[in-house]
Amino acid sequence: MRNFVRISLIATVFFICSAFTTIGRSVIAAVPLNIVTQKVIKVETKIKPDLPVITPAKSTKLFLNAIGRRESSNRYWVVNSYGYMGKYQFGRKTLDKLGFKHITNKEFLNSPQIQEQAMRALLKHNRKLLKKQIAKYKNSVRNGVYITESGLLAAAHLGGAGNVKKWLRNGKDFQDGYGTSIKEYVTLFGNYQIVL
Repeated sequence: MRNFVRISLIATVFFICSAFTTIGRSVIAAVPLNIVTQKVIKVETKIKPDLPVITPAKSTKLFLNAIGRRESSNRYWVVNSYGYMGKYQFGRKTLDKLGFKHITNKEFLNSPQIQEQAMRALLKHNRKLLKKQIAKYKNSVRNGVYITESGLLAAAHLGGAGNVKKWLRNGKDFQDGYGTSIKEYVTLFGNYQIVL
């Protein structure tokens, strides 16, 4: 009788341990047929493959930091060899068009707050100009690149909304004076959440 109880205990422990064993992509559960004879069969159940892990979009603050780092190493006082100014490398014509005519170049370079306002104004302006393209191409692949709103807005900062539209339409890739392309900016600055 003691042997029967001992065997029954061992079988129960074996059953519990086997019920939680996984091998590969299958779950194996032990099912006792007869406690007395200690025969066990294994039943395999297929598990559905894991869903892809989707990382949340990066924030607007991270987007602005990434663009600033690319444009000027996040230095507000920099003027490049073409005369573009500040953290985001604004040209005078763009500043005037966005309503910053009353701000001198010196005031602009000495004010991080004004530069941040100008960048947000430009993003809003380009979002409006690219509204149809964003709706049409967002979350698709175009010219070998996954398209996101933040990528298109970054590219518009680099080369203007008109050149982004051309690139989306026929693949014609604008490059700035240093050889940086729209395609590069669409790729580099994709998957950010832009909240303005």
